[in-house]
Amino acid sequence: MLEKALIAGVGLTHLRVYHQRHGPDGVHSGCAHVHGVTEEAYVGLSGEGCVELHHPETGFRSVPIRKGTYVQFPPDTLHRSVSHDRLEVLAIMGGAGLAERGDARIYFGADVDRRPDEYLKLKSTVEQGEAGALERRDASVRAYVGLMDLWHRDREAYTAELRRFVAVHHGTLAELRAPLRAIASGAALRQARQTIERIEALPGTAADTAIPVMTREYGEVRLGMCGFLRQI
Repeated sequence: MLEKALIAGVGLTHLRVYHQRHGPDGVHSGCAHVHGVTEEAYVGLSGEGCVELHHPETGFRSVPIRKGTYVQFPPDTLHRSVSHDRLEVLAIMGGAGLAERGDARIYFGADVDRRPDEYLKLKSTVEQGEAGALERRDASVRAYVGLMDLWHRDREAYTAELRRFVAVHHGTLAELRAPLRAIASGAALRQARQTIERIEALPGTAADTAIPVMTREYGEVRLGMCGFLRQI
């Protein structure tokens, strides 16, 4: 499996942010979403844009991204990728790419979060192809506009809404604790043990701890929350 081979068990994904048409707020972007246990980072590859970050402790921040930019953000950070000029980034995800394997929730607002069936309906519109992916993005952006309005006029309500949304995702993740633990244990912990074994074996060489030489082409293009994704 791939998580046994990539250094530190990270997940790597080439992201091309949706740029076919503007969203309801007049911006080329992906869905706003959050990860509850996974760190993530972007490395700018081409084009220009930004990542908009929202965290209950630090509030809102927009970080410009161009070729060569590196930006890293912690779990519980609601984020939206924005393209000003066909932005492409390399997304780096901790925990064997848990962010692409269950640790993600799209922001559709409080009303949708109170209706699990409606959330699943909106989330699954991507199954209709590119038009469905953009429909899903638009639904997220309409809710996101309301969150930004709170940021500008009522910081207390803004923070409360962020905390509410993160708590909803945490509740969902708690039901996935066992499979998520298995994925993380099989990747990052294995790599850490191998590194410790090498250290303990010095000045010799620890047996059976080497990660084999590997090469891999990008995978098939798929429609993600932020844009077109090709996993490495």
